[in-house]
Amino acid sequence: MTNPVGIIGGTGLTRLPGLEITGRETIDTPWGSPSSELVYGELSGRKVVFLARHGDPHRIPPHQVNYRANLWALQKAGVQVLVGVNAVGGIHPAMGPAHIVIPDQLIDYTWGRPSTFFEGALDEVTHIDFTFPYARRVRQVLIDSAEQAGVDHSSRGVYGATQGPRLETAAEIVRLERDGCHLVGMTGMPEAGLAAELQMDYGCLALVVNRAAGKSDHIISMEEIEQAIEEGMSGAMDILARSVEPLSDLTRPGAQSG
Repeated sequence: MTNPVGIIGGTGLTRLPGLEITGRETIDTPWGSPSSELVYGELSGRKVVFLARHGDPHRIPPHQVNYRANLWALQKAGVQVLVGVNAVGGIHPAMGPAHIVIPDQLIDYTWGRPSTFFEGALDEVTHIDFTFPYARRVRQVLIDSAEQAGVDHSSRGVYGATQGPRLETAAEIVRLERDGCHLVGMTGMPEAGLAAELQMDYGCLALVVNRAAGKSDHIISMEEIEQAIEEGMSGAMDILARSVEPLSDLTRPGAQSG
């Protein structure tokens, strides 16, 4: 018996192509309403629960996403293994538009976002270990799937999570690069941290949709971003489709976590 694999779709992935939908559910949580209804279905013959991070249609900016409600609802639906799909800017020269990155680390620059389930009247203070923010075994499945699909990708990278919804200044990107960031996005946190608090195995599949501010000879345009999404999303979907079966197997009783 396996649990469903969770997929959170970001910009450019409001709906999951190829998903054979079997049901939909609107869940109320102690933290309010999730961004969208949960969509249940099968992808590559395995159970999947899909949630649109920014709503359907895309309407919720990164700093107003109810990350706690999203993660809580997915866990209530039985999700133990989760992939977040993120549209990002490329800082490293190798990470240009339409490139896929499976990051292994992140730095959180966000502020003011509800970022923990551990607050209020607690019996004790809980500090989770967050040394490795992305689950090793989920990352390995995504890397293997990218290699099988022949999709141009980077198997490591540091994700810098910024506040948004505005894009960064060129000076801010210089700072992030100096800090060791290879890519920049607005939704990596607190999503990864909340997943860790719920003991979910979480991985990130990042699609580069533009070179970060100051990394090209022109300003960033929505046309550029939309073109990169169109070019790169098919590769991301191929990786997801190939990943579902091995990710589903990770949810079997006795499967080693990590």
